[in-house]
Amino acid sequence: MTAADSSPAAVWRRIGTLVDAERDRVQQIACAFELSVPQLVALRELDPDAPQPMGRLACAMTCDNSNVTGLINRLEKRGLVERRADPHDRRVRVLALTDEGRRIRAEALARWDAPPRELDGLDAAELEQLRRTLDRIVGA
Repeated sequence: MTAADSSPAAVWRRIGTLVDAERDRVQQIACAFELSVPQLVALRELDPDAPQPMGRLACAMTCDNSNVTGLINRLEKRGLVERRADPHDRRVRVLALTDEGRRIRAEALARWDAPPRELDGLDAAELEQLRRTLDRIVGA
């Protein structure tokens, strides 16, 4: 981007390009594990060490319980998630990752959390400046 392209609109378009590339990368990660992106997000939101009610997952994913039910049905069919009775309230069902679900989650998140290779081209000072700029934009 040249100095002439430094308007907020031009910068925002560049951010959009980065977001689109990340969306594509997440789609590829999901496909590698034969998951949809929402299924991958559900696995990310489930704590491997703490089963949680479906309503909490729906809240974390900002969607309706009925949408989460379909996602969980498919993940359960794959053997990645299971429904269990809540030990504190037997009327409530909680979602827990299976051993296979934990394994897939760990592998997928390792790929998801890996920074894009474009950041490898930045030196320490550039990365620090980018971090400070992002902190100002999104809040520290």
